[in-house]
Amino acid sequence: MKKILLFILFPTCCTFFACTEQPYIVGERLYKVNCSNCHLDDGKGLGALIPPLAGADYLQKNRADLPCLIRNGISDTIIVNGKQYVEKMPGVPHLSEADITNIINYVQTAWGNQYEIYRLDEVLKILKECPKRTNSEF
Repeated sequence: MKKILLFILFPTCCTFFACTEQPYIVGERLYKVNCSNCHLDDGKGLGALIPPLAGADYLQKNRADLPCLIRNGISDTIIVNGKQYVEKMPGVPHLSEADITNIINYVQTAWGNQYEIYRLDEVLKILKECPKRTNSEF
């Protein structure tokens, strides 16, 4: 009986979740709480101060850096879509590895972005290799 029930419920659940408009809804919620104050809800950033995430070439060119940027922040100059940004970005160290994966996958697919998604094991590996930064660097 249990096998029959699972056989019926599994395809139904898969169909339901595959048909949602935004498969990265958890990432969207986390983004809005942790990132949108600076990068804005539409991912366009703040002019010359905060780089955009919508249509940002940086996301594709610096794939291995993104989990570390979220966790530890950045104090270096970066180039996004040919523009230089020098504003420091604080890290969000309280986010779990799964949270970081969800945020990145939301950003990778939001606002017309069509970049490759991340797997949790990939994010775990990248985060283990991140240089450690302290809040005093920001």
